[in-house]
Amino acid sequence: MLNWLKDSANKTRDRLAAETSKFKNRSFMEAVVSGCALVAAADGDISADEKQKMAGFIQRAEELKHFEMRQVIEVFNKTTADFEFDASIGKASALQTIGKIKGKDDQARLLVRVICAIGAADGDFDADEQAVVREICLELGLNPADFDL
Repeated sequence: MLNWLKDSANKTRDRLAAETSKFKNRSFMEAVVSGCALVAAADGDISADEKQKMAGFIQRAEELKHFEMRQVIEVFNKTTADFEFDASIGKASALQTIGKIKGKDDQARLLVRVICAIGAADGDFDADEQAVVREICLELGLNPADFDL
């Protein structure tokens, strides 16, 4: 009986590890960071506070904490630099990066949930931020209504 319980626990742990590991790819990380930057830029200003919230969320989220923070910050800085150069270029570049995970439904849905959480992190998931997330949903072929948007 104890061997069965131990085997069952090991199989469950292995299955969870496999599920999490399928997200360990640079395209997914870049899409998440680009989505966070898009939401942060929705009000026209990307603050240090928004950057810290994104980094903190990624470190705590079980599905995302395996990314090296140095790489996350590097991608975020590059993405925000595009916005600083020109807002439309930054937006187009971020949407292009996000589009790389289109068709990977599990990753796309997780990305939208993450950026919704980032948008709401300050207690005010405002209309501009929600509009950006709806646009990201459409870019990914997802229905915004599935996320109450």
